[in-house]
Amino acid sequence: MGHDGLTPVNTNWIAARADMLARHSPTYFLRQLPMAPQQAQYGVGAAARFGSGIGQEVLTAADNNSQWLLQHLPWDTSFFGTDTYRLFTGLFGDDARPTALAAAATEIRQTLAARGPYYAFGLVPAEDTALLQALTGGGWRLIETRLNFYCPVAEAHLPEPAPVRLARPDEAAHIGRIAAAARNPLDRFHSDPWFGNARADAMLARYAEAATEGSYADAVLVPDMVGLPVDSFLAIGNTPAEAGVPGSGSLRVLLTAVGPANRGWHLKLMAETVRRAAALSLPQVLMTTQATNNAVFRSCEKLGFRLGSTTHVLACHSDGVMS
Repeated sequence: MGHDGLTPVNTNWIAARADMLARHSPTYFLRQLPMAPQQAQYGVGAAARFGSGIGQEVLTAADNNSQWLLQHLPWDTSFFGTDTYRLFTGLFGDDARPTALAAAATEIRQTLAARGPYYAFGLVPAEDTALLQALTGGGWRLIETRLNFYCPVAEAHLPEPAPVRLARPDEAAHIGRIAAAARNPLDRFHSDPWFGNARADAMLARYAEAATEGSYADAVLVPDMVGLPVDSFLAIGNTPAEAGVPGSGSLRVLLTAVGPANRGWHLKLMAETVRRAAALSLPQVLMTTQATNNAVFRSCEKLGFRLGSTTHVLACHSDGVMS
């Protein structure tokens, strides 16, 4: 599998894959939003630009019948001490043979393994069966199935307000401990044997700490009740409304955890997130969780969240015998 930084992505294959590329938009399922700007930012536009960003590479299969868009992740690489990549997607025509695509997916593994230890993963829309079959046929493993929910703020069913506040930066280590202790064995990190529980716990702890420190989250909500210890949190990311696009803008739930001392607070923190969106005039709240997380489903149903889409997480790494 070769890479030439001067070779652009194949525009014919982008056109052939346009419908699946559109599904990479985090708001694809919000039918009131126009598709053109979503395609430009997340779909065909992102595919056409791929290779121009730092760490991006376009791998061409040996048979020259497909291209694979791979992003090197420096933060993850540093944290895990192993080169880490995210597969954006594969590009190919409608006439691509499944066996050839599976062979190309195997080539990706072999190409990365030849560089040294690596870990790679990709998020694939459930509708993209050609890509899912290619990756699983090429030795990539299913790690997690995610459900992507949305809540129209104007239609939410909210309980009485709960006392919450913003977590302080000096609480980052404590918030990290909450995230690590509230282990979900079926999330992406804990369900993948490559990480192991200790490394997965450490990853979620650092993720929560960074959110509290303000590295990537816009707010972290925690309970603010006299006599109640802080044993839960919810990290939020803001996406402002886009000029000229009515109905755009959202809050996204980035990470949440609830310890035993705060039982029942997931619903309360979610409800206050919806209220926060209303206060910011943002019309929807977005949230992703595992397809196995029944407790979260109950909170979603009570508040008026709806299922928008389904995504599969697949991964491969350099440990073990290469086929």
